[in-house]
Amino acid sequence: MVGAGAIGGFLGARLSLAGNAVTFIARGANLAAIREGGMRLIEADGEERVADAAAASAAEAGPHDLVLLAVKAHQVPDLAPQLSPLFGPDTPVVTLQNGVPWWFFHNLTGPYEGLVVRSVDPDGSIADHIESRRVIGAVVYPASELVAPGVVKVIEGNRFTLGEPDGERSARIEAIAEAFTGAGFRAPVSTDIRSEIWLKLWGNLVFNPVSALTHATLEEICAFEPTRTLAATVMGEAKEVAEKLGVRVRVSIEKRIAGAAAVGAHKTSMLQDVEAGRALELEALTGAVVELARLTRTPTPAIDAVRACAALLARTLGAAGGRLRIEPA
Repeated sequence: MVGAGAIGGFLGARLSLAGNAVTFIARGANLAAIREGGMRLIEADGEERVADAAAASAAEAGPHDLVLLAVKAHQVPDLAPQLSPLFGPDTPVVTLQNGVPWWFFHNLTGPYEGLVVRSVDPDGSIADHIESRRVIGAVVYPASELVAPGVVKVIEGNRFTLGEPDGERSARIEAIAEAFTGAGFRAPVSTDIRSEIWLKLWGNLVFNPVSALTHATLEEICAFEPTRTLAATVMGEAKEVAEKLGVRVRVSIEKRIAGAAAVGAHKTSMLQDVEAGRALELEALTGAVVELARLTRTPTPAIDAVRACAALLARTLGAAGGRLRIEPA
């Protein structure tokens, strides 16, 4: 499990508790906490469990049967060159990042097949170090938070949709789905993983940056008519981009917004990053969509505006080495 944050900690702990031999690839306080006391998991119902899993650096860990890549998309380019010690000849890599993945055009029939998404893999280093044959796509639906080093609290959800880039129901993906299911997750195998990725991205594209800018929860963004209208406009632009790429969007805009509202008073991962002073996951969620819009010659004024404001916020916070949160006056 490369990454022991909110999602990596949740997924890795559950897999470990189900009897799988899990190694967390972590660093800093997280690495120290897991080595000392395991990964502590607080389930949505309040039950607390501790997974006695290993923790190491990639160089220390050695080859594994499966690698689950659970870091943020902007962290992957620097991390990819360090992962080779984890790979055996046939080790698959499940990508758990939000947004458009670097391998989006791999095995995608049509005029764009083989292109690299430069917003998420600027110099091609990810593709150079993680061979496309290893990649298995995934869409992460649970919401959770890393509340302390080595401690993850589950907010809601337990579904991870899996899919081979070529749509095959391979033996390896069936085995991975079985392991996830055995750990208490729902793990459907999709034969059209790009459509599943886009459905999740459709919401993240607007709700993450808008929440970062406004400090509002999903519930509040969807209940406030101006931001609900903005969400619908952004989604409409993104739907046009997706359809030009041959991606099917099978849910209406209103249904997707209603799904976000139903999550309730949840802070998006980008808002959590703003409050914690961490780098924002902008390129995979917004930059890549703008890149694909230009590729397909699709105008996206609303997406461009949201992206510009969020990018300036990220730049301002980064330059100050600061964080931003609302506190009582």
